[in-house]
Amino acid sequence: MPTKFNGVRRIGVISDTHGLLRPEAVTALAGVDLIIHAGDIGAAEVLEQLRSIAPLVAIRGNNDTEKWARDIPETEAVEVNDSLIYVLHNIRDLDIDVEAAGFHLVIAGHSHQPSIERRGSVMFLNPGSAGPRRFTLPIALALLHMNTEPFGAEIVELVR
Repeated sequence: MPTKFNGVRRIGVISDTHGLLRPEAVTALAGVDLIIHAGDIGAAEVLEQLRSIAPLVAIRGNNDTEKWARDIPETEAVEVNDSLIYVLHNIRDLDIDVEAAGFHLVIAGHSHQPSIERRGSVMFLNPGSAGPRRFTLPIALALLHMNTEPFGAEIVELVR
């Protein structure tokens, strides 16, 4: 059964913080109704800080191997308003037909490369990495606008 949230207008989507919750990320997430963290959290304190901003759904990434992360699921199904969202860390681990299963959105991190792509009726969103910079990839997160039809997404670059 998916975790349900109703009345949500904006969702902040963050991934690959690797123990660093930047002040720019906190500012970008201000006012969201829900936060989804797509793994590689890096520290329990990141989850505590995010929960102080809005309700939080988080999944475990491949680097979340310490004791504090053991009870965090590897995948999560979330129902927001009337939209079904599937959350996992690495898109390569996707082992279900999300369109056939009725999902509207798949959120994955891992690659640190932000992207928004439609495949059939499903949006695939990677918010990028909001943690330490990796190579020349942007530092980013995403915002989902659930009060539009269809819902919209945008990538927000945090550090230039």
